[in-house]
Amino acid sequence: MPQTGTATILKIFEADFGGIVEEWRGTQVEEGVRRSDLFTDSESRAQNIELLKAFLTGIRSGVHEQDFSFEDTAWEDLRAVLADLTKERVSRGVTPSEMANFVLALKTPLFSRLATELAGDTDRLIAEIRLVTRLIDAFAIYTNEVFIAEREQIIERQREEMMELSTPVVELWDRVLTLPLIGTLDSARSQEVMENLLETILQRQAEVVIVDITGVSTVDTQVAQHLLRAAAAVRLMGAECIISGISPMIAQTMVQLGIDVGTVSTRSSIRTALADALRKVGYVIEKRDAH
Repeated sequence: MPQTGTATILKIFEADFGGIVEEWRGTQVEEGVRRSDLFTDSESRAQNIELLKAFLTGIRSGVHEQDFSFEDTAWEDLRAVLADLTKERVSRGVTPSEMANFVLALKTPLFSRLATELAGDTDRLIAEIRLVTRLIDAFAIYTNEVFIAEREQIIERQREEMMELSTPVVELWDRVLTLPLIGTLDSARSQEVMENLLETILQRQAEVVIVDITGVSTVDTQVAQHLLRAAAAVRLMGAECIISGISPMIAQTMVQLGIDVGTVSTRSSIRTALADALRKVGYVIEKRDAH
């Protein structure tokens, strides 16, 4: 091992690994990133030890400042450990800054030992501190990258779950489905609606589909086109589409916009749409005696 690069820091680790672990944990407490409310003492210690062992695996490669890259295979174990720790801490509620400061707190015990070890060699001390700073800063940046990626995955999963909840296809009767739409209908949601609807038509062997737009906040040209495309796709599946919830205001808006619903059946309420749908599948609807 050359005397430049990480030779000194490796010597320090091998001489007092346990002491570094405990001082690092103490620094985390001082900086408020220990999070004893989220992790037990044994969990916290195990995470610190696991990370430092992976760090040792990397520095044994004899890394030098001028050719350091955290993408090198020497840091493969450390990247894996940092990714796992970051994901675990994200799931328990640790913030990005807390995760970064958790890693950066390692500088304190290492700098103090470097100062003692290289007290008589200022140039080497500066070089070692500069290299260790670059290493640990790279680790902290990596945790933020993992944190952001993990958070984006969580947000995407939640978006998909909300999309599924916001586009429920309900079987009202044998061979009769309804799709109640609420809120806005943009291109992304329209595609999700159509895929979910067509799949359910196939599974349930539906003959009539009621698309209820009572809860749609605004019907403009784009929304109308999405609805008409959905109706056309339903017909291609061998079923008939009825659009219900056409209020007088929506009817006037569609006329003013020049939107032609063509052969698509429309009804003012889901009640009348259901009655129509039941007749289409062969059910006889008896009128109640007025007396």
